Amino acid sequence: MAMKTTALIISILFFRIVSGYAQEPTYYKDIAAITLTHCAPCHQPGEAAPFSLLTYEDVAKRASYIKKVVQSRYMPPWRADPGYRHFANERTLTDAQIALISQWVDDKAPEGKPSDAPASAHLPVPGTLFSRKPDLVLTTADSLHLPGDNAERFVIFKIPFDLKDSANVEAIEFFCNNKRLIHHANYAIQAVPDPAIDINNTVSYVNATDDDRTKVDQYMPYRKIMSYYGGWIPGTSYEYFPKEFGWVMPKRGVILLTVHYAPSATDETSICGVNLFFKKTPVTRVMKVVSFGSGGIGEGQIDPIFYIKANKVQTFTLEVTNPSGDQSLLYVWPHMHLLGKEYKAYITTPAGDTIKLVHIPDWDFRWQEIYRFPHPVKVTKGSVIHIEGTYDNTTDNPANPNNPPKNVFSMGDMKTTDEMMTLMMGFLPYKEGDEKIDLK
Repeated sequence: MAMKTTALIISILFFRIVSGYAQEPTYYKDIAAITLTHCAPCHQPGEAAPFSLLTYEDVAKRASYIKKVVQSRYMPPWRADPGYRHFANERTLTDAQIALISQWVDDKAPEGKPSDAPASAHLPVPGTLFSRKPDLVLTTADSLHLPGDNAERFVIFKIPFDLKDSANVEAIEFFCNNKRLIHHANYAIQAVPDPAIDINNTVSYVNATDDDRTKVDQYMPYRKIMSYYGGWIPGTSYEYFPKEFGWVMPKRGVILLTVHYAPSATDETSICGVNLFFKKTPVTRVMKVVSFGSGGIGEGQIDPIFYIKANKVQTFTLEVTNPSGDQSLLYVWPHMHLLGKEYKAYITTPAGDTIKLVHIPDWDFRWQEIYRFPHPVKVTKGSVIHIEGTYDNTTDNPANPNNPPKNVFSMGDMKTTDEMMTLMMGFLPYKEGDEKIDLK
């Protein structure tokens, strides 16, 4: 503890010397830009975090707590190992930023003048975590009442759309009036160009848990041309496609939005949808998404069979070979549930090289992310994708949903108490020079 305290003092002194601070930092001049950029995206109304950090009053009344969690690097949440791989969307604070926050708290959190705030200290755009207002907001036609009976539910919403023209997509974002209700959500953007297919004469949603599951069959005529597939899990923000990368939002079609609602002890009402952000520049490199592991490619190849025994810590592996041509990988999206302990993914090439993808040494279901690479990662034909997942199904795991622990074998609709070992990857065919493209 003494060494940590000494290191922090040195960091503060170094920060003061380098930055030339002759006076105490203030919220508006120094702290607002940090908290609004790194904290407020989650700590605002409607998001998953439990309280807001949008104003001086919000931050000042929790100053001591903020100092504690940033010094320990518990916050901002970023579970990927920075020693394994760096990403374009890292939320971590620098040592200098942590030292500045600590100094501000120790100085009794002075407010300063609003006029001193730099341009980077701007409030989040209401209703989105992206940097600007969405160009198109598509919302479920009906709100959903969720009884407080501690039961999980899988609901498929149909959101029809008929636009003036197709559009090039820069980003897509799932939203909900209360994300704390949700285990995960997936959306399939289905193009329906045939005017003979009525996109409005089917029900707006099917409760696949409480209703007859065959009701989902009425959506089958829409499932012919998928323009894009993505989703949301706790901790994630939005899917972003820079430069010439992306996909095209069709002129006409439906979004089939599948939402897994976690158990709730109180009655709730849910309203969900997606925000779409368009760009004027053309999309010449069309993105695709592939899912490996449970619920995806190679599910039956997980070794050993994906059966997690009670009172055991077990590691499972999956190896899948890239059979097609060279690909450029833009992001990876690992996923496990509450028994997850450690996650690692990497690639071995035919030449014998290892490409590190992501390592999460201390898995936390509450804080997941789409990990975007600073530059496209080349995956050559014949390369092998490796996934390693370790699960703690013992009483030593405080997140274990079962006490005493139970055997877990997952299939079909994955409940919170089930498990997954999944890696989603956003990719497109490789072009010479992709590795040099800056994706930040």
